[in-house]
Amino acid sequence: MGDKDLMDQEEIYSKVLRAGRRTYFFDVRSTKAGDYYLTITESKKFTHDDGSFHYKKHKIYLYKEDFQSFKEIMEEMMDYIIDEKGSEVISERHQKDFKKEEDSEDKAEQNGTTSGSFTDVDFDDI
Repeated sequence: MGDKDLMDQEEIYSKVLRAGRRTYFFDVRSTKAGDYYLTITESKKFTHDDGSFHYKKHKIYLYKEDFQSFKEIMEEMMDYIIDEKGSEVISERHQKDFKKEEDSEDKAEQNGTTSGSFTDVDFDDI
């Protein structure tokens, strides 16, 4: 298989959804047998204190035999969330007066009062 064939195999059909710090890539790809499958990639940008950044990516491979079940469960889960919580985003991070927890912790440390600490866990490390 030549380089052009490999490129054609990778670029069958694609869509991108940009959502804040996250970007979702939906890509139709081809199996060795010539059938199609879907990859869904979440890419999240992380910025370091020095201004440099890196991306963390998570990928799902979805094959045709699982499409119907996946679609049904995905729709059920989304409907459940909307039915239970409505479509309005209620995350405190989306509030205009939201202050990062780090800012509160820094102030507490400066005042000599702390409420304990939390270690951020990245499940990719497990």
